[in-house]
Amino acid sequence: MEDIYNYGLLTLSTIMFGLMFFFKDMYRKHYGSGLQAALVNSVGAGIFGLVSLLIIKGFIFEFSMFALLMSVISALNGLAFSYCSLKALGKINLSLYSLFSMLGGMVLPFVYGILFSGDTFTLGKAVCFIIITIALLLTVEKDEKGSGKIYYAGVFIFNGMSGVIAAVFAAVNGNDSLNIGKISSAGFSVIKAIVSISLAGIVLIFIKKEKRRLGAGSVIAMAGSGVLGNIANWILLIPLSGAVMTFGAIKLGGLPASAQYPFITGGTMIVSTVISLFTAKKPTVKELIAVALAFIGVVLLITLPEIELFAIKWN
Repeated sequence: MEDIYNYGLLTLSTIMFGLMFFFKDMYRKHYGSGLQAALVNSVGAGIFGLVSLLIIKGFIFEFSMFALLMSVISALNGLAFSYCSLKALGKINLSLYSLFSMLGGMVLPFVYGILFSGDTFTLGKAVCFIIITIALLLTVEKDEKGSGKIYYAGVFIFNGMSGVIAAVFAAVNGNDSLNIGKISSAGFSVIKAIVSISLAGIVLIFIKKEKRRLGAGSVIAMAGSGVLGNIANWILLIPLSGAVMTFGAIKLGGLPASAQYPFITGGTMIVSTVISLFTAKKPTVKELIAVALAFIGVVLLITLPEIELFAIKWN
């Protein structure tokens, strides 16, 4: 029964991620792309996200040195992802951007889980990776110039690393045998937001800035992406927690990354594709097929029988 509640949280988070991508593209249109735009977005969206998290926490602050360390790593990764996202969104539509982003968000946590967490590599995972590879090959344009490909790779890698960072934090923070000063998922999200705002603000002070107007559209876009992104990532940490948390008769947590991230990947692709149908950059037939294939791969990953191919165990 607890899996129903866990997947319910993931569904809510998935919808938020899909809408967040829309606001990121909206911000790019109003304020532009590049390092300055990425930093301004990190500060502005971070402030809106921080306020929303503090409201959720009841303005109670938690702290641990491990959470601070992981927050710094997460903030650096987030800045790189934000920069690559804005550059990539200037070249591809929302549906294709979502494909690179969410596939990275699924593949890298899988690799981490298999190599370091003892997750088994099953038949479903093998089939999923084959189908995903085909889907990615469909998105490659023969006449595409190579200048933008580094940003697509950045979106793939840095969004994937956000999942790895979250999984590492959840595993270590949820281990009662480690004396690291355990904090709640919301408390960690607050620290992450503070570190991200501070880091982006410091870098923004020292870079050469262009004169750009921060209008109402940019502020709305930052607010939307900041609130949705921070709350969605906080929600992700709850089912990912290694320790099961009980709220009355409801049990949350203990859902492995190998089950969580495929669900997020497929769901966010669908939400983003639906949104992109109402934007100027509508997906092509080939891109729709690629997204559909990727989603089929995710569904098979979850539904195929648990036939174990191999597992890596570290003693």
